[in-house]
Amino acid sequence: MGTETSSAMEISEPLLHDEHQAKTKGVKLSDADETIPEWKEQITIRGLVVSAILGTLFCIITHKLNLTVGIIPSLNVAAGLLGFFFVKSWTTFLPKLGLSVRPFTRQENTVIQTCVVACYGLAFSGGFGSYLIAMDEKTYKLIGEGYPGNRAQDIIEPGLLWMMGFLFVVSFLGLFSLVPLRKVMVMDYKLTYPSGTATAMLINSFHTNMGAELAGKQVTCLGKYLSISFVWSCFKWFFSGVGDSCGFDNFPTLGLALYKNTFYFDFSPTYVGCGLICPHIVNCSVLLGAIISWGFLWPFISQHAGDWYPADLGNNDFKGLYGYKVFIAISLILGDGLYNLIKIISLTIWEMCKKSSKQDLPTTKEEDLGEENSELLLLQKKRDEVFLKDKIPSWIAASGYICLAAISMAIIPSIFPPLKWYLVLCSYLFAPALAFCNSYGTGLTDWSLASTYGKIGLFTIAATVGTEGGVIAGLAACGVMMSIVATAADLMQDFKTGYLTLSSAKSMFVSQLIGTAMGCVLSPLTFWMFWTAFDIGSPDGPYKAPYAVIFREMAILGVEGFSELPKHCLAICCGFFIAALIVNLLKDVTPSSVSGYIPIPMAMAVPFYIGAYFAIDMFVGTVILFVWEKINKKESEDYAGAVASGLICGDGIWTIPSALLSLFRINPPICMYFGPAVSR
Repeated sequence: MGTETSSAMEISEPLLHDEHQAKTKGVKLSDADETIPEWKEQITIRGLVVSAILGTLFCIITHKLNLTVGIIPSLNVAAGLLGFFFVKSWTTFLPKLGLSVRPFTRQENTVIQTCVVACYGLAFSGGFGSYLIAMDEKTYKLIGEGYPGNRAQDIIEPGLLWMMGFLFVVSFLGLFSLVPLRKVMVMDYKLTYPSGTATAMLINSFHTNMGAELAGKQVTCLGKYLSISFVWSCFKWFFSGVGDSCGFDNFPTLGLALYKNTFYFDFSPTYVGCGLICPHIVNCSVLLGAIISWGFLWPFISQHAGDWYPADLGNNDFKGLYGYKVFIAISLILGDGLYNLIKIISLTIWEMCKKSSKQDLPTTKEEDLGEENSELLLLQKKRDEVFLKDKIPSWIAASGYICLAAISMAIIPSIFPPLKWYLVLCSYLFAPALAFCNSYGTGLTDWSLASTYGKIGLFTIAATVGTEGGVIAGLAACGVMMSIVATAADLMQDFKTGYLTLSSAKSMFVSQLIGTAMGCVLSPLTFWMFWTAFDIGSPDGPYKAPYAVIFREMAILGVEGFSELPKHCLAICCGFFIAALIVNLLKDVTPSSVSGYIPIPMAMAVPFYIGAYFAIDMFVGTVILFVWEKINKKESEDYAGAVASGLICGDGIWTIPSALLSLFRINPPICMYFGPAVSR
C-alpha cells in the first residue's frame, strides 16, 4: 500500500474571495478581464517535455519512498514550482538568442502540474510497492512455503511489459467515470479540495510580479538543498560497503542498545525532507508508533518466546514475533481505514441531503454590491464561463468507460488468470460509486482513501474466489479498484485547480490523460531500474518493500482466516483495531484545540513493521520546522516546502547513479561499521 500523507489543510471557499488574501496570495481581481488562451494553446510541447522530466524524477522519488517506508508526502507544490522554473528559464533564455517564444501563462503552468501529478500518482496507485510485488516469489518465500494459504501457484513475477499493459487498461477508467459530474462537484457543491485550492493559489501567485520574485527565490533555495542532498548521498555511498550493516545508514547515534531496537538517526535527506513537508501530527504519530512497538511491545512479546511462540524461529517467520509485527500493523491500518471510510460516506450522504433540501437563496443585483464585491462577482462569472466553455460530452465519458471496461475484461484475466472476466465486470459496476465517494471525501477532507477501497476489493474478491487462486485474484482486484478511485479523485482535484486558475476543463482532462499515459510508461520503467539494480523485498536490505508482505498476508487472510496466528496475536490485533477506532472517534468529538494533538493510527502503524529509524529522521525534520516557525514564521511558510523538496529530490536523483553503479557491480570502497568496544 504505502500511506500517502496529506497536509489536510483547512482552506474554505471564502478564503479565495477575500480581497486581502487575493492580493497577498496572488489572486488578481483583474483576472476577470484576462484573455484566456484556447484549450489547445494551454497544452504545449515544452510543457509536455518538462512534465516528462519532472514525472520521471517524481516517479523515482515515489518508488524509493514506497519501497522503504511507504509514507509519500504531497509533491504537488514541488511540481508547480519546478514547472514554473523550467519554463520560465526557457522563456527568459531563448529571447536572448534572438528567438521568439510564446508567453508562459498560468494555464500552461497548471497543465504541467496536472501532468506531473497524474504521472507520479501511478507510481503509488500502481502497486509497485504493494499489491504487484506481493505476487512475486520472494514475498511468497518470505511468508513461508509451508504457511497455510500461501501457495506456490500464486506467484507472478514482475514483468515490464505486463505491468505497462495492466496500467494502461485500468488507469484511465477513473478519469472517465466522473467526468459528467465535474460541474456538480466543483461548481454546485463547491467542494474545497484543499490541496487543489492551495496549488491554484500558488500558481496564481507565481504569475504576478511579486509572486514571480518569490518563486525565483524558492527555486534557488530548492536547488541549493537539492545539491547538498545529492552530494551528501554520494558521500554516504563511499562508506556503505558490501552488505547491509555498513555506513551512515547504520550509525548507532543513540547507542548500540537502542540501535538493536532500530532507534537511530540514519542521516537520510529524504526522510528529513518528509518530516519538513508532512504535518507535525503525522511525524509525531510515526514516532509514537515506533516507541510503542519497538520500545515496549516487541521487547515484551520477545520475553514470552518459548511460551507464546517457538523460540527457535527465524526473524521472518510468521508464526513468531514477525507475525505479531505484520498483523498488528494490519489491524491498525484496517481500523483507521474502516473508520474513515464510514465517516466519509456518512459525511457525503449528509452533505448531499443537506444541499438537496436547501432553498434557493434570493439573488443580489450586481448594482447593489460594492465595487469590491462586484469585481469578485465578475471573477466568479469568468471562472464559471471558462470552466463550462469547453464541454466534455457525457457520451464520450460513457463510451470511453464502457470500451475500456470491455478491453479490461479481455486482457486482465490473461494477466491474472484467477480474476475471471465476470469478477472484473462486477468491479467496474461498483467502481464509479466508490470513485464518487472517494472524490467527494477528498474534496471535503483532503484525504484520499484509495488504498482503503482497494482493500475492500482485495478481501471481497479473495473470499469469493477461495483457496484456488484467491490470493492473486484479490491482489489484482485491489489494483483495479485502487487505480480507479485514486485517478478519479486526482482528476476532480485538478478540475478544482483548473477552475481557480481559469484553465479550460478540456485542457485539464486532456493533460490528465497525457500524464496518465506518461505514468503508465515511466512508473514501470523507473520501478524496473530499482528491481534490476537492488535486492527489492529483502527484509535486511534498504528496499524492504514492507507493504508487499502486508498485502499478501491480507489476501491470505481473506482466503484462510485467522487459524495460524501465534498465541494471543488475534486478541492483541483486536485491541489495536478497537484502539484505532476509538482514537479516530476522539479526534472527531474533541475540540480542535485538543484533536490536533491526538495521533493518527495509520501513521502510527508504519513503524510497527518497518522499524523506528525513519521515525527519528522525520521527527528531526519536524523539530527543525517547529523551531524555524518560532524564529521566523513567514520565512518558514515561504521556504520550508522548497527545502523539503530539495532534500527529497537530491536524494532521489542520486538513486539513478547508485542504480547504475550497482548494475555494473561497482561496490563502495569502504565499510564503516560500528560495534561494541573490546578490551585489549
